Amino acid sequence: MIELTRLNDTKLTVNCDLIEFIEETPDTIITFSTGTKLVVREKTNEIKDKIIEYKRNIFIM
Repeated sequence: MIELTRLNDTKLTVNCDLIEFIEETPDTIITFSTGTKLVVREKTNEIKDKIIEYKRNIFIM
């Protein structure tokens, strides 16, 4: 799970395993495998870094 920020500055935690793709148009839109879409403040590279860090923490244990 990674923590992201909605456009209204509220924090939320998402399951990064359900992310299908991420677009910047210029807002960052995450589309999940469930069809749900989410607009967040973080840019694609920031989200990718958070996912990599999360996965590293899981597989190191």
